[in-house]
Amino acid sequence: MTPLAHRRSILRLAMAGLVLAGLASVAHGQVFTVGEKTATADINTDFKPTHVELPDAGLTERGRRELVRDLEAEQGFAHRVLPLGATLTLQANGNLTPRDDQYKQVVYKKGQSAGPGDRIVVTGLEFKGDRIVIDLNGGPYPPHRFMRHIQIGVGMGETAPPNLDERATGCRINLVFEGGVPELSAPEVKALLQPVVDFTVKTGELAYADTLPAPLKSAIASHEVLVGMNRRMVLAALGQPESKVREGSGDERYEEWIYGHQPQTMHFVRFVGDRVTMVKTAALGKPIDVQTDDAMGGYLPPPSTVAVGDVPKPEGKEMPPTLKLPNEDKVPTETENPDTGYRKVQMPTPKTTPAATPGEETSEPAPASGSTAPAPSAPAGSTPSPSAPPPSGPPSLGPGAPAVPPPLM
Repeated sequence: MTPLAHRRSILRLAMAGLVLAGLASVAHGQVFTVGEKTATADINTDFKPTHVELPDAGLTERGRRELVRDLEAEQGFAHRVLPLGATLTLQANGNLTPRDDQYKQVVYKKGQSAGPGDRIVVTGLEFKGDRIVIDLNGGPYPPHRFMRHIQIGVGMGETAPPNLDERATGCRINLVFEGGVPELSAPEVKALLQPVVDFTVKTGELAYADTLPAPLKSAIASHEVLVGMNRRMVLAALGQPESKVREGSGDERYEEWIYGHQPQTMHFVRFVGDRVTMVKTAALGKPIDVQTDDAMGGYLPPPSTVAVGDVPKPEGKEMPPTLKLPNEDKVPTETENPDTGYRKVQMPTPKTTPAATPGEETSEPAPASGSTAPAPSAPAGSTPSPSAPPPSGPPSLGPGAPAVPPPLM
């Protein structure tokens, strides 16, 4: 290599080093560190306490059972960022702890299980002294799996646990009451949880209950069943029954929905068709209360009818539905059966070849090579002979033709 080429190569290496140093300085200038304030800047911690009137009576066994039935698996939407694997304490008509910066710190350390507007599900409900423990989206602890207690051998004297996801999926809310849990209904608990979770999305049963008169709406809100209600009203008041029984036959057939089990208070709701005809309540230590009198106050739910459609009604008569086309009724009377009104079956007529007239020449195409020529027609004026049975034996091929052996059977 000449001295000039050697100098040029050294100059190129120096320039490349300068370019790399410049890129490194630019890249170093773009690096930034995400801290707690940056990560939690968008978390809203505004809080407004609720104002729900609480009853003075303590929670009964029936009220506890109804809360479990009406709140478990209930769906709502998060009003704020919910921390992952954390426990929040909410005082009834009071404050939420942790609050403000402490709340942001919990979210920063543990992560979030749901953001504002995300759908959440109540997956657990427990009553402990002065509080209701509510688990959302699986709760703050990882689900228990028996596979965690199993170890699989991977070598001599070495074991390894199975690969399971042991992370929590949700959070927990402790709804605390001063002086103990009162006799609450599910809508009241939802109203107390309003600063954290929104349950205002209505189910079909609740939307249907809002269309009923005020006395029926009040009875459904207090989970009471009245004689005369239909099935949709009972579902809105008590939900799905634990079991159903069908008995009777013919016109005396009925269906009974059973709520609760011993030694709890049990309700037996009897339906005949779509109407409640009897309500029996069996409480522990009390005689069975039987209600058979109509309590709807003269209100009759609209019957479920099926519309026939745009069918003409001649002479005021109700016409049944039909699958006929618009012009299908306009058929000749001679093709209809007067007894049933249906069309007669049209049988296909056989096609006949007209006979040739005397003196008329017919031009027939010559038969193709190898095909059998048609039999000559009878002479004009002769009487056609009746059809005779085919001759037995092999056909004759004329004089001098070799004999054809009979077919093998």
